[in-house]
Parts: sequence; C-alpha cells; structure tokens
Amino acid sequence: MTDIDRSKVNAPIVALTPLYGDPITLDEAALVAGAARAEAQRQGWPMVIAVADSGGHLVLLYRLDQAQHGSVLVAQQKAKTAVDFRRSTGMFESALSAGGLHLRLLGMTNLTPLEGGLPIVRGGRVIGAIGVSGMQSTQDAQVASAGLAAFGTGLNEPL
Repeated sequence: MTDIDRSKVNAPIVALTPLYGDPITLDEAALVAGAARAEAQRQGWPMVIAVADSGGHLVLLYRLDQAQHGSVLVAQQKAKTAVDFRRSTGMFESALSAGGLHLRLLGMTNLTPLEGGLPIVRGGRVIGAIGVSGMQSTQDAQVASAGLAAFGTGLNEPL
C-alpha cells in the first residue's frame, strides 16, 4: 500500500493554462455573440457563431442568413475545442502548419484545429468559448475576436 503525503493533499493546483471558472451566463453569451454577429454583418460575411459554457455545452448559436449548413457544427466544435483545451484553436492550426511531430494532432478526434475558436476568460478563469465558422479561418478569428472585445478586459490574454 502506498502512503499519501498529507502535506500535498491541499496543495494549490498548478496549470499551464487558465483554470475553469463558473459557466458564462446567457446574458454574457448574448453580449459576445451579438458583437461577433455585428462584425460579421458589417463585413457581409454569412457566418455561424456559437458560444459554449465552461463545460463545453452550447449556450447560444446564431446562424446568419445564407451561412453554409456545415458551419453550424464546425462553429460548435471550435467553441468546444477552445474550452476543452483552454486555448485558441488557432494554436492548433499553427502547430499543424509547422508539420513534424505536430501532425499527430490529426489523429485526435476531439479537437478542431482551425482558427476561429477562442476561450472566454473572466478573472483568469475560462468561463466559456466562442466558435465562428463560415469564411476563411482568419476571417472566422476576426469575428470571434470582435465578440471577445465586447466582453471586456482580460479576454485577450495569451492562451
């Protein structure tokens, strides 16, 4: 039988990425998605915008007129990936473009390595994520970033 070092039982959790926080509220999700929607409409881009909570569950989804049907699931997957891994989906896209050992990411079935998914952080903790799909991934990321900007400070921390 292994003895447990009781002095470490209550040790603080150390994480390389922000810890999870309380889930985003519907009003907060509407604020983020509304700003993203306004940016997409300003650009004339038919997109899908999904906001998930800190558990990866869909809170709100906008499918703009003429957005391609396939983007409905992709936007949700981007949001879920950003929550599950507590980082931007663009980091996975960049890693894949570097090739080499990063190509093993293609074997993971639980992530979407395309720009456009961003975690939503409040008080240093991930409370949800936004996922956007419908145009090129850089444009998806632009719309997602516009959504985060409306939420306030602390959201553009490097993840």
